[in-house]
Amino acid sequence: MVNESIRLSAQDWARAALKAIADGGLAAVAVEPLARTLGVTKGSFYAHYRNRDELITAALTEWAHSHGEAALTELAALSDPARRLRELLTVVVQAVQPLAPSVHLSLLGDRNDSRVRDAVHEVNRARLDLLTRTYQELGLPPDRAASRARVAYAAILGLLHLAQTDPDGPDSAALAEEATAVFLPS
Repeated sequence: MVNESIRLSAQDWARAALKAIADGGLAAVAVEPLARTLGVTKGSFYAHYRNRDELITAALTEWAHSHGEAALTELAALSDPARRLRELLTVVVQAVQPLAPSVHLSLLGDRNDSRVRDAVHEVNRARLDLLTRTYQELGLPPDRAASRARVAYAAILGLLHLAQTDPDGPDSAALAEEATAVFLPS
């Protein structure tokens, strides 16, 4: 059902495209199905974007912004590195929902697209930089801090991947506690 009174923004379309990407990668981004999902005509799309590629670029920019450095600002501002790491791990682990699609993991199937590569790199870099800085502030030398950050981040991505296929995983509070025990140096 199309509702002509709905006024969507370019950001509404970008967010709908991100949901489609999470569900099926870049191939799932198609104007007509998105318009149906949003309850509008294709004309709404063309009021904001010239073509599908512009929408994909806008969606990837939105994702990189909302999951990269800008998303980490509040955590990065915490002066106590142990608290910062504990809260970062808790936030990430609690965000992992069983059987929920993931934009990040879906994008890996399209990693040969330069736009995807750039967006994933931007998000990964922001997260790894914050983790590395945190481990350095906790007393690890720079090389070990960078290695520990990579292992912690790999575990986080692994939890995301596992959650997509395992509806019976432990609750997020238990996972957050275990992640903190494993990745917070004593």
